[in-house]
Amino acid sequence: MTEQTGLAETRHDGGGTKSDGAVVRDALGVGVAVGLSGFAFGVTSAGSGLSLPQTCALSLLVFTGASQFALVGALAAGGNPFTAAAGAFFLGVRNAFYGLRLSQVLALPRAVRPFAAQWVIDETTAVALAHPTRRAARIGFTVTGLSLYVLWNLTTLLGALGADAIGDTDAWGLDAAGPAVFLALLAPMLKTAGERAVAGVAVVLGLGLLPVLPAGVPVLVAATAAPIVLWAQGRRRRAGGPRMDRRRGDGRPEVGQDEAARGQGVDVGGHGPQGEGGRRDDGQGEHR
Repeated sequence: MTEQTGLAETRHDGGGTKSDGAVVRDALGVGVAVGLSGFAFGVTSAGSGLSLPQTCALSLLVFTGASQFALVGALAAGGNPFTAAAGAFFLGVRNAFYGLRLSQVLALPRAVRPFAAQWVIDETTAVALAHPTRRAARIGFTVTGLSLYVLWNLTTLLGALGADAIGDTDAWGLDAAGPAVFLALLAPMLKTAGERAVAGVAVVLGLGLLPVLPAGVPVLVAATAAPIVLWAQGRRRRAGGPRMDRRRGDGRPEVGQDEAARGQGVDVGGHGPQGEGGRRDDGQGEHR
């Protein structure tokens, strides 16, 4: 355990370690930039019919922007509250997987973990995982979480209070602020073809079913993009099958060809038919 802890303390320090001041500065930049979008949530939530206490409670207790925007967006479109809550829940499930990774990276004391769990979101995870040492990851996570939580809730309150003065929120397009921030964080993470395929299928399902299904349901259906892509990839691999006619880079048959050749009495070294033990068995040799 001591050896594992020591390794975790340094992690993958490849010479890119920043000073504590630089880590704090970067974390504050993320916290302030994203925290300001809480104003758009406050306005959108109030415009969807939620009261001021309900709007503020969502930011205080839920504190995950994509889920909050999904919930109020579905309610504003006239969706069923249970369907809207289910869509928000499935979007928030990703934070549980973030927590599994961060628990190893941060290694926080048990007494602190329940409070830190409230700050496990896209932004804090991205900042924490961007640093090579545990100390930097902890500082980045704490500063990002604290600044974002305070500013998000403050701007939510201001947005909800100023919703009447703004008027029609659809005319301002404020409801698109949350999804835009989420996409900006997600896009750099789509590095493999499979990940991009999942994102593309999810977009097609979500947008394609939006006109024909009740509000909130397209989000649930879009969650099936991952198993659909995995199924398609598995089927393609099975259809390809093992290729027995391919050769290695050194000119020798791949593993599996040798056995097939020997079963037919062929010398895989290219010297013609062979019998048992490597002796020729073409009718001219003798068996001992």
